[in-house]
Amino acid sequence: MKVSQILFFGIFFIGISSTEAQERTSFSLEEAIQMAWTKSNEVSLANTKVNTKKYELQSVKNNQYPDLKIAGQYQRLAKASIDLKLNKGTNTDALPVVDQLMIGQVNANLPIFAGFKIQNSIKVHDNLYQAETAQSLQTKEDVALKVVHYYASLYKSQKTIELLKENQKSAQQRVTDFIELEKNGIIPRNDLLKSQLQLSKIQLSLDEANNNLNTVNFYLTTLLKLPAETKLEVRESDFIDFRMDNIPTDEQPALQNRKDLEAIRFQEKASLANIKIARSAYYPSIALIGGYTALDLKNVITVENAMNFGVGISYDLSSILKNGTMVKMAQSKALEVHNSQEMLTDYIKIQVQKAIEDYELALKQSTVYGQAVEQSTENYRIVKDKYENGLSDTNDLLEADVEQLNATINKALAKANVIQKYYELLSVTGQLSQSFNLSKI
Repeated sequence: MKVSQILFFGIFFIGISSTEAQERTSFSLEEAIQMAWTKSNEVSLANTKVNTKKYELQSVKNNQYPDLKIAGQYQRLAKASIDLKLNKGTNTDALPVVDQLMIGQVNANLPIFAGFKIQNSIKVHDNLYQAETAQSLQTKEDVALKVVHYYASLYKSQKTIELLKENQKSAQQRVTDFIELEKNGIIPRNDLLKSQLQLSKIQLSLDEANNNLNTVNFYLTTLLKLPAETKLEVRESDFIDFRMDNIPTDEQPALQNRKDLEAIRFQEKASLANIKIARSAYYPSIALIGGYTALDLKNVITVENAMNFGVGISYDLSSILKNGTMVKMAQSKALEVHNSQEMLTDYIKIQVQKAIEDYELALKQSTVYGQAVEQSTENYRIVKDKYENGLSDTNDLLEADVEQLNATINKALAKANVIQKYYELLSVTGQLSQSFNLSKI
């Protein structure tokens, strides 16, 4: 493998690094997740949607209560012409002046039966409220995992730059030594150029890593609503030093804990209640009705205590023929939700299996990278001895140096990768929030 390929391989899967000469802010991973849960736009939107569904549910529940309406009128009449037909021809008295009318009414309507529409409407909106609540918890899980990914990237960057800088110092010293050796004619100029080229490649790797770090640092500060100029630092104890317990081995925890699956189950219940709402049109509507009226037509008639009560019934006969389509449409939508639930269940099983495999692979890689450090360190020692004794050339020395650097970087990052894959496994099984004791935030 060429020296340039080996160098850039250590940077390829990191994509992030850190900058120096600035004061840095440090949070534990749990603190960062807490901040994200209280400040991120995603969580704020999810909470707002839950409140909206809560108010919609309350609005539907209000349909159980009587409708009570009060109305009143006052009208001024302008010189009305009145012709009373009653007792016409026998009454010679002058007609009264009618110049105002006052009416007051109170009407009440209490639904008794509406084809179970009200009860099922409450069930629909209650299940939609529960679904939105579960979805908001899933949003929090997603945001927590996003913070984990950012923290993993930042930690990997810091370790990579730390190791690259150490190697840069030794590479710089090698260039300095080669300059003196080349001046004294001990080594050819080509060897000096090779060492200088390696130093340049290390510098390019550092520049690229720093550029990527600035990007992810901005992503994370934006998520946490921190000032854009904030420079975050991940302490090793925040990401490496903790115990991994209760590692999932199958999909059962996911099927029990995943909030997106719980949400779609509530949506299915709501869709089944919607079928019953559609069928309610086949039934008549019955309500208790009552009212009170007071009227005063000045100088003509006064009505007080005019009360009425009874039962009202209505039935849309055309619904017998027309409503079948509405029922079928509601049934089709319920089937859509059911199929979506089945698809999500299968997808979750695939996610869990992949996460388990990725976690086990990360453990194996960590072991292998640990062995690789020992092997590359010994290989560099041997090659260096041979070089100093004239038994190997500069290419062998530089390649052994890069192999040692690459193995050291991989070993450091493998530890963080194991933790990241562990968190990802917890996430796909719906247990990430519980691992941080954040479920009540």
